[in-house]
Amino acid sequence: MSHVCVCSERSSSDPGVYSAVAPPAGRTHSGQLFFEYLLVVSLRKKRNEEGYEPHITYQFPKREVMGRLQREEEEKCMKAAHLFCFPEGINWAPLTEYKSETFSFVLTEVDGSRRNGYCRRLLPAGRGARVPEAYCIISHVACFGLFSKIFDEVEKRRQISKAMIYPFMQSLREAPLPSPGNTVTVTSFIPDAGTEIISLTRPAESWLEHVDFRTLFRCLNDDEVLMVFAATVMERQIIFISEELSTLSQVLHAVAALLYPFVWQHTFISIVPTVLIDVCAAPTPFLLGVQKSLLEQLTDHSDLMIVDLSPGAETKFITRIGDEESLLPAKLKEELLSRLSARKRDASTEELNRLVSEAFLSVFVRSVGHFSQHFRRSGNSRRFHKKSFLKAVQHKSHVDFVKLFIQTQMFDLFIQEEETQANPNAFFHRKVLEYHERKKKEKTKAGWV
Repeated sequence: MSHVCVCSERSSSDPGVYSAVAPPAGRTHSGQLFFEYLLVVSLRKKRNEEGYEPHITYQFPKREVMGRLQREEEEKCMKAAHLFCFPEGINWAPLTEYKSETFSFVLTEVDGSRRNGYCRRLLPAGRGARVPEAYCIISHVACFGLFSKIFDEVEKRRQISKAMIYPFMQSLREAPLPSPGNTVTVTSFIPDAGTEIISLTRPAESWLEHVDFRTLFRCLNDDEVLMVFAATVMERQIIFISEELSTLSQVLHAVAALLYPFVWQHTFISIVPTVLIDVCAAPTPFLLGVQKSLLEQLTDHSDLMIVDLSPGAETKFITRIGDEESLLPAKLKEELLSRLSARKRDASTEELNRLVSEAFLSVFVRSVGHFSQHFRRSGNSRRFHKKSFLKAVQHKSHVDFVKLFIQTQMFDLFIQEEETQANPNAFFHRKVLEYHERKKKEKTKAGWV
């Protein structure tokens, strides 16, 4: 998981002076920016109406330093921030206590590209009852842990003064985003604390840096996770229910990560705002997170899997089709459950992520890992031969599963990438090779015996 190390050092430097210390030369940074925008979204009473409406009270970079195209992008971000930072809508009341929470969402552009929104919602410092405010960062980088730690730094500065946020974010924006497995440091000064050297590290496994599987396995047991996985692999309509926004976003991103090296191609909204609740009636596949207070608005349950993530829920599946336990081949299920049972209670996030991801990856290695042997060259292009691939499925018990899986959009896109790009899934190829080498050794050993 991404982490931040903070080292304090007394200094008499001006509080407005921040400097970014770049990592050593080499492939230690990606060339990307950490983020595009930081927005502070507050609630204000609606004029002549009941309830509150969100509005932007702070933004970085400042609007006047943006070009026309960037201002247009910013307008889209502001609209999204209104929706996703306060998805409950207008029904708020001033509070004296509020537990801060961090969650994320995905913005999908017209061209299919995706940007990530990260949100920290908290009660601003003050006396008496007041409404929460939200900090929202928009970034092309998918790394929940990294931005959660950045929010810790933003929140610490907000408690002193909102003006303290700007120089820190400016310094962060100037710092090079580290490549997976590398670190960048940012030096900043805080009154009464001195100069702090903040080290931001990205995890080595880039496809897992947006994921923490703990919440998924806290909400569901292993058998329930397997049923959700089976339904997701078959690209069905799945809705997750919880009151906690952080639970919804963490579980949905974890479920999507179980598909690696395949990628969910359909509607994905980790937190559905009240005004978009009609998306739950769409006829296409989706992964949606819905707050429990909106459950009554889900009137048509046919063909849906609705998963209740609430603690102490009587049943985790409010509704489901009913065949989820039989979709995965029995032998693969047995091996998957065995791998998952090896989890340790005191495992670090990195250790848990690695064990869980490799356990689910093994399902694809064993069932469709032979795909690379069924490409044929035609001139300068490569073409996948589905018939020979199906005939070559090693275990007959896998055939029904494979026949269904190869009809999905995620499999189609995976094959298109393999046909048109140079080694786009190198890690998966390596795992397939390791599996075949291990099987050869086992066969040789058995022959000697």
